[in-house]
Amino acid sequence: MCRFIQRSSTLSFPKICNIFWGFHHTSTSHLCSCSKTVSDEKYQDPFQLGRKDLKNLYEDIKKELLVSTAELKEMCEYYFDGKGKAFRPMIVVLMARACNIHHNNSREVQASQRSVAIIAEMIHTASLVHDDVIDDANSRRGKMTVNQIWGERKAVLAGDFILSAASVALARIGNATIISVLTQVIEDLVRGEFLQLGSKENENERFAHYLEKTFKKTASLIANSCKAVSILGCPDPKVHEIAYQYGKNVGIAFQLIDDVLDFTSCADRLGKPAAADLKLGLATGPVLFACQQFPEMNAMIMRRFSKPGDVERARKYVLQSDGVQQTTYLARRYCHEATREISKLRPSPEREALIQLTEMVLVRDK
Repeated sequence: MCRFIQRSSTLSFPKICNIFWGFHHTSTSHLCSCSKTVSDEKYQDPFQLGRKDLKNLYEDIKKELLVSTAELKEMCEYYFDGKGKAFRPMIVVLMARACNIHHNNSREVQASQRSVAIIAEMIHTASLVHDDVIDDANSRRGKMTVNQIWGERKAVLAGDFILSAASVALARIGNATIISVLTQVIEDLVRGEFLQLGSKENENERFAHYLEKTFKKTASLIANSCKAVSILGCPDPKVHEIAYQYGKNVGIAFQLIDDVLDFTSCADRLGKPAAADLKLGLATGPVLFACQQFPEMNAMIMRRFSKPGDVERARKYVLQSDGVQQTTYLARRYCHEATREISKLRPSPEREALIQLTEMVLVRDK
């Protein structure tokens, strides 16, 4: 596992082997002590700073979805109701401003950079529609899924249509490099879904498999969207790499916390059923860490929690172990790496907001 992670540019992370194997012996109080908070003087509310650039975000997305059929229009607009967190567009516009300021002290977001934020949210939403079909999910964001209301076939077509509209918007930017960067996201989403459908028999390979899947399904979109706006705002390849690394690390941390919340948050808070991953047969971070303390979980992981009582037993083992704490600590390490990267940019309110955003990722409860 160690060699795999060191070889992979996607998953490289300092001392990941020590983190993975050493968690068992680390107390919870010690895990929490490495938190780095932003001082009150520097505090910047990311959502306040990004509000101006994200005004009318969902209205602009709906304009991209030029649909003549009433039913398809309703399906495509179903999740663009303004009730989502808009986490991805928020990061993208803040990164755009931070890179622009770093390059030439420009405090305006370019129209093409804002388009990337719109495209990122469209790609993300299309992937949710498709994921819900694959998982046969019945709730998302506290309401019924598209596939439950309109059926699986129409849901797949709706997801495809949103993706095609995002592709048209991407082509309109007219930059071949940006097209290449963002189409990589779509490839990663598909490859990540295939990774999720598979599993590893070798215990040592499971965690690397899990992190690779996490990058492709979640972090790639954030990383490559950040990279895209940095390319549009600054010619320095070093800045492009900073933006990419920040997005990658925040994205992985975001998903790690999402996997923790599947065990610690109630369904009402999540807007979807709790323990959903176990019911889908997925072994996420908390399960893989818990397996180190409860080796009997290996058999359950291999049969994807398919026997009666597997889900309940696995959940019990996870909550009895320190799997939740270890996964949270790993997320914190990724957030620290994101902070280290973004701190290389010139100081600005947007840079501080991006640092603050890493803290918000760690403490969110839904």
